[in-house]
Amino acid sequence: MASPDKTVIIEFVKVGAYVKVSAIDPTTRVEVSIVGDPSVSQAALERTAVQKLKYVLNKREKRDL
Repeated sequence: MASPDKTVIIEFVKVGAYVKVSAIDPTTRVEVSIVGDPSVSQAALERTAVQKLKYVLNKREKRDL
């Protein structure tokens, strides 16, 4: 599971009328993406993508038990 001090790679790509934000855990190589409104702050979009990554990593961890 992603801890608060763990490195996460964030990528922002503007595609037409939206922004695709990817969050990647370099240790597990798990990647998640969200799509958001470009008028929303980068910090809010990044926070949402990181929360989704933590959710996915936690779900995988529970599945592997």
